[in-house]
Amino acid sequence: MAVEGGMKCVKILLYVFLLAFCACAVGLIAVGVAAQYVLSQTISQEATPSSVLLVVIIAVGAFLFLVAIVGCCGACKENNCLMITFIIFLSLIMLVEVAAAIAGYVFRDKVMSEFSKDFREQMKNYPKQNHTGSILDGMQEKFKCCGAANYTDWENIPLEPKGRVPDSCCINVTQGCGINFKVKDIYTEGCVENVGVWLRSKVLVVAAAALGIAFVEVLGIAFACCLVKSIRSGYEVM
Repeated sequence: MAVEGGMKCVKILLYVFLLAFCACAVGLIAVGVAAQYVLSQTISQEATPSSVLLVVIIAVGAFLFLVAIVGCCGACKENNCLMITFIIFLSLIMLVEVAAAIAGYVFRDKVMSEFSKDFREQMKNYPKQNHTGSILDGMQEKFKCCGAANYTDWENIPLEPKGRVPDSCCINVTQGCGINFKVKDIYTEGCVENVGVWLRSKVLVVAAAALGIAFVEVLGIAFACCLVKSIRSGYEVM
C-alpha cells in the first residue's frame, strides 16, 4: 500500500509538471515571437543565426505543448505506450533546448556583427527611402544614438542638403532639426554599440529561459519514468 500511495503522489506531481510544461510551452512561443519581432525591427529579414535560433525556440514551444497533451492522456489512462512516447519526445525536446541555449551563448557576439552590417546597409539606402516611420529613425530615437560608430558616419551618406544628419539624431526631434545642426543638440554616440549590446542581452535571456525549462523537464521525465515502472509492475495508482 505504501508503494500505491507513493505512486499516487508521483501521478499527481506529474500532472502538476504537465501543467507547468503547457505554461512553459506557451511562454516559449511568446518569448520567441516577441524576440523575432524585436529582431525584425533591428535586423533585416534574411536568415541569420539569431533568427533561425528563435524559429527553433517557437517550434520547440509548439511541440512541447503537444507532447504535454500526450503525457496527460498517458497519465490519465495509465497507458504504458503513451507514457513511453511522452518520455522519448520530452527527452528530445530537452536536448534541442539545451542545444538552443548553447547556440544562443555561442552566437551572442554574432548578433553584434549582424546588426552592425545591417545598420550600415540601411544607412546607405537611407537617402532613397521614405523616412516617415523608418526602422533606422526609430532606432536612433529609441536608443538615443546617431550613425553606426558615431554621428560623423552620416558625412559619407549623400543626404540633402549636404552636411545634415537625420532629424532622428536630434535630442529634441523637430522637422528639419538635422539641418545646420549643433553637436550639442544631437546624439553623438553610435547605434551599433548601444543596440548591439541590447540585442545580445535579449538573445542570452531567451537562451537562459530555454535552459531553465530543460531543467524542469528533467524532473518531469523522472516522474514519468516512475509512473511507467509502476504501470509495468501492475500496481493500481488510481
